[in-house]
Amino acid sequence: MPILEPIETLTGRLLVATPVLTGTEFAQTVIYLCSYSAEDGAMGVIVNRRLTHPDVSELLRHLDVSPNPPKRLFGVGVGGPVEPGRGFVLHSPEEGGLGRGRVGNRLTVLPGEPPVAEVSASIDMIKELAAGRGPRQAMLLLGHASWAAGQLEEEILHGNAWYVVPADEGIVFGGDPSTKWQRALESVGLEPSSLTAAVGEA
Repeated sequence: MPILEPIETLTGRLLVATPVLTGTEFAQTVIYLCSYSAEDGAMGVIVNRRLTHPDVSELLRHLDVSPNPPKRLFGVGVGGPVEPGRGFVLHSPEEGGLGRGRVGNRLTVLPGEPPVAEVSASIDMIKELAAGRGPRQAMLLLGHASWAAGQLEEEILHGNAWYVVPADEGIVFGGDPSTKWQRALESVGLEPSSLTAAVGEA
């Protein structure tokens, strides 16, 4: 059965696609879960789908944001299938050093601790990034993923669709996006090559 932390702690965790989702639009995705409640459902953004077109300059031109090209580089990706024309900035908490747990040389969210990332849909945040300011870590994502009340729990507990793992700043923001799925699995001791679509079945 997919690794599952207590349901009430899902906000700020990573959802890592299991082989059950092979062949779907969520195959091998890693999703940072921005918000979750039993009553309202959940919302998250994919962090490992790089967007090559349009590029940063085209997006900033479309949003009428200057300077263009921007004064700092930041990643651009596909955040999910919902509202694909809307931009979201996933970024490190603006108040730095909020006591996130350190595991080795990695910053990892711990139960009861502030999350490793926050999300903003404000055009002002994009303007800050373009001007070379803003949070230390940031990426611009188009669209998001969302679940109705009870839907995500069903996918995790009965559909075996997601592993739930602690969020790691290095996985969320760092490295080659194409390796994030593998790194997220390995962070909890899972070997991607050993997984099958029958995961969770007795």
